[in-house]
Amino acid sequence: MLGSRSPEELVKERMERIEKAIDLKEPNRVPLLIFTCGDILRKYATGYELYFNYDKTREASLRFVSEFPVDSLGVVTAAEGFVFSLAFADYPDIAPSIRFWSGPMHDALLDRYTRWPGRELPEDSILQFIGGQFMDVGEYAKLSDNPVAFVNEVILPRSCVNLEKPGSVKANASLIKLGVEASRFLKFLGDLAVDLARAGVPSLPLTFAYTPLDFIGDFLRYPTGALLDVRRYPDRVKQACEALVDPIIKIGLSLKPAGAKYAFIPLHLNEYLSPKLYREFYWPTLRKVIETLYDQGIKSLVFFEGWHDVHLETILDLPKGWGIAYFEKTDVRKAKKILGGHTCIMGGIPPSMLLQETPDKIKEYVRDLLGEAKPGGGFILAPGVADIPKEVPLENLKALIEAVEEYGRY
Repeated sequence: MLGSRSPEELVKERMERIEKAIDLKEPNRVPLLIFTCGDILRKYATGYELYFNYDKTREASLRFVSEFPVDSLGVVTAAEGFVFSLAFADYPDIAPSIRFWSGPMHDALLDRYTRWPGRELPEDSILQFIGGQFMDVGEYAKLSDNPVAFVNEVILPRSCVNLEKPGSVKANASLIKLGVEASRFLKFLGDLAVDLARAGVPSLPLTFAYTPLDFIGDFLRYPTGALLDVRRYPDRVKQACEALVDPIIKIGLSLKPAGAKYAFIPLHLNEYLSPKLYREFYWPTLRKVIETLYDQGIKSLVFFEGWHDVHLETILDLPKGWGIAYFEKTDVRKAKKILGGHTCIMGGIPPSMLLQETPDKIKEYVRDLLGEAKPGGGFILAPGVADIPKEVPLENLKALIEAVEEYGRY
């Protein structure tokens, strides 16, 4: 409920709350952010409806924020699709529109990276990103020579059924369909942001970037292949990672003219690398991406998936106030002790707790967590993964909101 405040007033108040936390200050209350790729929204629609019917997604999103007044709801009912964005890195008007891969885009190209409800999966399930191996180790030199050309000419024909014969009628028609669907998806995102704003909920002005080694693991060699390659072919991997930095930065800057302020960067291989390998193969190019965007006025929202404990201190290599460190499994209290005053910390709510505990236990947990993580500002509360399971009891979500309101005030 909006209460006595207008939607415009609520949007302003909530955005100021979030921005103060990102700027390492104390807002009037700890912000609560929730991101979803569709799971929690399946309380209101089937997976198939959410991924293939944009109107259903908008309706479900509005129902959620009407029941659970969070400070921001990030809705991306789409799969990881940075490989398609990189293919058009030289076209900033196109690249961001296919950063995430929607169900209709999958229909257009029949990519082998993803599986979808109502297609390869049952209708009321969530989408799956399965990745793939579409590059041989002998092709690292071609990747390094020209990543954009290599992805277009080699990887897309291998990874998309409808692009197997470039220049064919089928391939050309599929690319036209992709353009139509990308336009529809962009309109949906814009309409959804307007819908949420009318409900008093702001949307973060995001752009997108990636870690070069994750790009290789996610889209070219499977994670297992990339992890073996750093040991067997270290020089080839390093050269390829360096070559990927520039097109990734181009994509990150593509939405700056439209007002983007934060670059979303999900990490995948971070927890599988020893500190030595992380510092040698992963961190240098990721750091270069983050710092270059920061120098251009874009802070980063980095999702440190898995356990990032052994790599926490590397974050101190970045300039103070560089952005947001969003943790999945790493204890945010530990992160705050190391990074407090330098980096905005985000996370802290295990989805398993929302599933299994009672409302009273959830409130007790939030009270104790905020007692340690809140002081000094620079903290945002969020579920530890980019979604909340559909099976979470509604009373537990309400307990979370009430606890933030009660214990999150400064």
